[in-house]
Amino acid sequence: MALDGSLERLRREGHIVVVGASLAGLRAAETLREEGFTGTLTMIGDEPYEPYDRPPLSKQVLLGLVPVDQTALPRRRAIDARWRLGVAATALDMAAKRVALADDTSVEYDRLLIATGVRSRPWPNELEAGLDGVFVLRTTDDAARLVHRLRAGPRRVLVIGAGFTGSEIASVCRERELPVTVAERGPAPLVGALGGVIGEVAAELQHQHGVDLRCGVMVTGLDGDGAGRLRRAHFSDGDTLDVEVAVVALGATRNTEWLAGSGLAAGPRGIACDAGCRAFDVRGIVCDDVFVAGDVARSPHPLFGYQFLSLEHWGNAVAQAEVAAHNMISPGERRRPHLWTPYFWSAQFGVNIKSVGVPNMADQILVSQGSLSEHRFTAAYGYQGRVIAAVTFDQAKWLEFYQRQIERAAPFPLPFTTVDRRTEGMRPVPAGFPDPSVPSHGPEVTVSGHSPTDQRVTFTPA
Repeated sequence: MALDGSLERLRREGHIVVVGASLAGLRAAETLREEGFTGTLTMIGDEPYEPYDRPPLSKQVLLGLVPVDQTALPRRRAIDARWRLGVAATALDMAAKRVALADDTSVEYDRLLIATGVRSRPWPNELEAGLDGVFVLRTTDDAARLVHRLRAGPRRVLVIGAGFTGSEIASVCRERELPVTVAERGPAPLVGALGGVIGEVAAELQHQHGVDLRCGVMVTGLDGDGAGRLRRAHFSDGDTLDVEVAVVALGATRNTEWLAGSGLAAGPRGIACDAGCRAFDVRGIVCDDVFVAGDVARSPHPLFGYQFLSLEHWGNAVAQAEVAAHNMISPGERRRPHLWTPYFWSAQFGVNIKSVGVPNMADQILVSQGSLSEHRFTAAYGYQGRVIAAVTFDQAKWLEFYQRQIERAAPFPLPFTTVDRRTEGMRPVPAGFPDPSVPSHGPEVTVSGHSPTDQRVTFTPA
């Protein structure tokens, strides 16, 4: 009993380091304090700001409805932490339990939480990426620079990539009455995340709102003038376009480079961890003192064949952070799994899009309620005879019902009639996801396979 008590005390005390002053990092720190951790807590972040909310950056901030300096995340409680902001982690020594930092200092830990998230994938040509007028959107600094340029009224904006971020930026441009061209190498917007059937609806929305949408083409080059200002874009079909602003929206890269040589199972798809958020090492063995949460994590999910899922979702970051924090200070029998059902939302072109499950695992889709042509519908996704996901356009009230169907492994197609089912929803059709080996804007959910040590991933910039 005395030994058990000392182990319990050790878990409640000591030094916990959180690398990543992010949504996941902050919620984990709050949970640690809520559940009785009384030891030292250090928060490390590569940006000079305390944690802030990212979803508004591509919506309310770009529209000018919310100042960029008012996106700080609300605090649920005081965390009494040492903050090391504006300094990135550069290496991890698991044997010494030490994190090296970019300012040549280091921090030792008893337990470590990695919540370093993702960053925007940059334009692959560094000289072109450095032109005045070429932007990415991930941080508050990115948003501040872009909103300043949009307020100036550029003659035309080019958005490179029609995933969720790119489509939201295009929507903002049209709300600001700015001419905007969207270039997407895939056959339709959102096709990597929601498939071709829904992609056609997204394309209709963009056309109806005056977007110059160009699918099946790539931007092959960006030209500047003698002063280094962006002036022209070149396309793979031979066309050129005069533009003053280009926003690169080609997806995200997980922040794992600093873990090279650490012994963790970390790579371009994220850091592999078990359902309890404990990181795997390169041998596939869990580490009891290193945990992972948020966008950078890959963890198995029993609802989806125990596939390792990487989820770039706000709700997942919160739920996984809370589980990780709980497990960091709990003995084995009190630990719990992270079983959050994937969920995301997007607002663009006057439509509220919400999804639950993992759409891009599906092979079929069925419009179960409403109508595609009216841009107000619910569609269910099927995989091997069961419901795997659902998406709604302005019908979010039904999403909870479909989440229950996913969680109970309901058969697909649904064996009963749903409310407002039209003729177009009488039979399933192919979901229309692109070949995953061909890079596009990328899905919001990455299904990365079973093996926690499999890092045979080839990254090709779009």
